Amino acid sequence: MKFPEQGQDTGTVLTKLELMKSEDLPWEEGKVFAYVYDAGPQAMKLIKDSFSLFLTENGLDPTAFPSAMQLEKEVIGMAIDLINGGDKAEGSFTSGGTESIILAVKSARDFAKAERNISEPELLLPETAHPAFTKACQYLKIKPVVVKVNEQNFQAIGSEMEQAINDNTIMMVASAPGYGHGVIDPISELGQIALKHDILFHVDSCVGGMYLPFAKQLGFDIPDFDLSVPGVTSISMDFHKWGYAAKGASAVIYKDGAKMRSYQIFAWSGWTGYSVINPTVMSTKSAGPIAACWAILNHMGKQGYLDLVQKSQTAANKIMDAITNDIEPLRLMGEPKANLFAITSDTVDIFALADEMKTRGWYIQPQFGYSSSKGNVHLSVGAHNADKADEFISDLKMMTAKLVAEQKGPSMQQLPDDIAELVANPDERLLEKLSELLGSDGTNLPERMDAVNNVLNLMEPKLRDKLLADFLNQLYSSADKSVFEGVKIPKIYRLYRYFKKLLGYSDK
Repeated sequence: MKFPEQGQDTGTVLTKLELMKSEDLPWEEGKVFAYVYDAGPQAMKLIKDSFSLFLTENGLDPTAFPSAMQLEKEVIGMAIDLINGGDKAEGSFTSGGTESIILAVKSARDFAKAERNISEPELLLPETAHPAFTKACQYLKIKPVVVKVNEQNFQAIGSEMEQAINDNTIMMVASAPGYGHGVIDPISELGQIALKHDILFHVDSCVGGMYLPFAKQLGFDIPDFDLSVPGVTSISMDFHKWGYAAKGASAVIYKDGAKMRSYQIFAWSGWTGYSVINPTVMSTKSAGPIAACWAILNHMGKQGYLDLVQKSQTAANKIMDAITNDIEPLRLMGEPKANLFAITSDTVDIFALADEMKTRGWYIQPQFGYSSSKGNVHLSVGAHNADKADEFISDLKMMTAKLVAEQKGPSMQQLPDDIAELVANPDERLLEKLSELLGSDGTNLPERMDAVNNVLNLMEPKLRDKLLADFLNQLYSSADKSVFEGVKIPKIYRLYRYFKKLLGYSDK
């Protein structure tokens, strides 16, 4: 696209934006089980109004915009109260779970270097940990030590985690819950191991921090997971998931707050400009997200969140019960405790099922197999999905029965010969060749994604990752000069939709 010679009127610009948006998932219908968290029209209006009110305020300098700092202090204070942080806990508001995790890992690395003289740091992870930890290790030059989990329930195994601890271990990680299967690791057991070996212990509760406390209060079977558990030293939690805040709202919180947070702060005055002091990764940042977060927390209050969690969990349990008791070819993976879970099958092509559900207007998220976890589909059930639970179950039964009748299953067990040959001898044209074989010319979507997902599911993760990285690199190419061709959606947006469907993106 060329830089425009002349400006366009606001109506034209907004119309074009709406046209782009029209290609997105229709989440407003309550039939999308990922990506979007909607507490209703009143809450959505409040979030937008609050965001706009602080759109131009800059979180870079708290002396210039003290309102941004006050909003953050109050939001973090509410979060500390919710997760039982105690009097010494402190934290920071971040742009999302990935930033929260990166900061927790950075603090652990710098603490270990300063106070324990560890120069070759290692981060201890169960294989179910979110990839944000691996990203943090890549960014911060830390060795990830990945430990296998229980093959039946997908929980971290305490004895295996303990065995992997050594003199270079800077921190141990667990999930509450893990995104993939909705399983909560044995936090109390791992906390005792952390205390025994005097290591830091981080709980990733990005997807659970604003849900599990309320579910526990309502009487659902939620084990202890937060900063009240002996041995837990830090936690990450997202407000923009089940806190229903605007995107760009998360927190990292430390039990020994003043000490550990000091290791994440960047300060630099050794240049010719203003002194830079950043508590998080970003410098300049709009105060819009923190204002919208503060607004929704105060608007909902504990009772509002209790109501949303009750509605969500009731719907999630109804769907899980139907899968367990009424839809025989399908089964849950592990023992999910909250409102997110994974479904797989030994006799039905699970990726074909995702396509069939799409024909009924549903979006369920494909997840590729790794280690003991088979290829599956993921659901995150929110309050906006609750009223559609019965319809979803009915369609799931119908589409599963259709696949059984058509003998569509199980999922592909080995790669077709032509694809296997390509994969065995990868070159720089692998992506292009695979696209041709799988029915995509790079600009138009295949009618179905099950073939693509089955092939990716059978690839070794390293090759799969390389392929997906190459795809993303091409996706963001500026070679497509035209942003609008009349009223048609340009190729790049069709490619974007193809990529979303192909990868089944998580939103950290």
